[in-house]
Amino acid sequence: MTLNSLTSYGKEFQIKVISSLLTHKEFLTNVNDIISDEDFESSSHKWIIKEIIRYYDKYHTVPTLDILKGELQKIDNEVLQISIKDQLKQAYVSSDEDLEYVQEEFTNFCRNQQLKKALMSSVDLLKAGDYDSIKMMIENALKAGHDKHIGHEYIKDIEERYRKNSRKTIPTPWDKINILLQGGLGNGDFGLIFGSPGGGKSWSLVAMGGFAVRLGYNVIHYTLELGEEYVGKRYDAFFTNVDVSDSEKLKIKAQEIIPDLPGQLIIKEFPTGRATMSTIESHINKVEGLGIKADLVIIDYVDLLTSKKQNRERKDEIDDIYISTKGLARQLDIPIWSVSQVNRAGAHDDIIEGDKAAGSYDKLMITDFCMSLSRKKEDKVNGTGRFHIMKNRYGMDGLTFGVTANTNTGHFDVFDYNTDFEEEKLAPNTQSNPFDKTDKHDKKKLSAAYQLFSTQE
Repeated sequence: MTLNSLTSYGKEFQIKVISSLLTHKEFLTNVNDIISDEDFESSSHKWIIKEIIRYYDKYHTVPTLDILKGELQKIDNEVLQISIKDQLKQAYVSSDEDLEYVQEEFTNFCRNQQLKKALMSSVDLLKAGDYDSIKMMIENALKAGHDKHIGHEYIKDIEERYRKNSRKTIPTPWDKINILLQGGLGNGDFGLIFGSPGGGKSWSLVAMGGFAVRLGYNVIHYTLELGEEYVGKRYDAFFTNVDVSDSEKLKIKAQEIIPDLPGQLIIKEFPTGRATMSTIESHINKVEGLGIKADLVIIDYVDLLTSKKQNRERKDEIDDIYISTKGLARQLDIPIWSVSQVNRAGAHDDIIEGDKAAGSYDKLMITDFCMSLSRKKEDKVNGTGRFHIMKNRYGMDGLTFGVTANTNTGHFDVFDYNTDFEEEKLAPNTQSNPFDKTDKHDKKKLSAAYQLFSTQE
């Protein structure tokens, strides 16, 4: 049962309706055929609704704020202009609280309005004995407002797929990786980092989570190996750039910096092998119920979750866990980052390729972006390593980047990979003659000149 007019619902309800129409295309698609500007009382609301419907009918999507600003300039009435600007501002900053109720109630209201019109119109048809038309009119009114979203309609949705915000991304701390990802890991994407034990995989997750929090995003970090408090200290080290082992200095610096961070960070520990993907989903919903909607989820690491489908080969269980992780990312429409181990052979490689994935090679097929972090014994001593792009749905893969890694604070620098430079950096004192100061590149030039001289002779 609904109220007789939108005015009875109050001004805040109407603002939230307009907010939903401007920001939720699926909602607009469902009510487009039953919404009417006549149901709104104020002139500013009527104008906004008319513009939304007009734009949707032509471009099959919601108008952007820039579009509405342009149309607003065409209004001669200055008082109406000011009123519309104020209402649009309120709509765009309106809270998402109770949005589901608002959308459902407004849909029922519009449907009832359509049913009233159908009943009023059927009076003349009843006098004429046109029962079939009455039946059709009532059925259409009852069907109005139901879910019409069938997916991305290729011909109609041209405008939608070229919108800048059609794929919302959360960048990593590394510009070179962001370029390959077209901005960062996107909504519904599953990203994975392979590496050997103790190579800095978990620190790379802290770097990505901390970077997102600095940008104002809400991050939930699930740890299945380390304790919540220690992971918290790692984040302290990242934000303060103080060694994680220096607890006294770290605490003082963290107390100064952490309160000013724009994003929220939740760290949740689950026992190894006890949590399932359903456990993760339930916790995300619980956090959202407390007012913190996750923008990014980090799981350290997915392989340590357990599958509901027991009594199978371990490979099948891992595949099921990864498929469920990708499904959750799509369902929640947020990116998920995780890490995984490489096998023994991969732990000794300068560049870790996809065939060195431990457990199941199918992990690569399920993820949207996958890279490896190779850090051998000498890399750990010298603070170096290599990122190798194993798979990328959004651009090039097969590329390798050099890395300088500080696994005391979680800071990684990424640069173009150069084999000669890496060899010199990792082994600066391996020359056969300790008194020979000749540069390695000069030696190559001298060798080439000698070969040319020998040929001429």
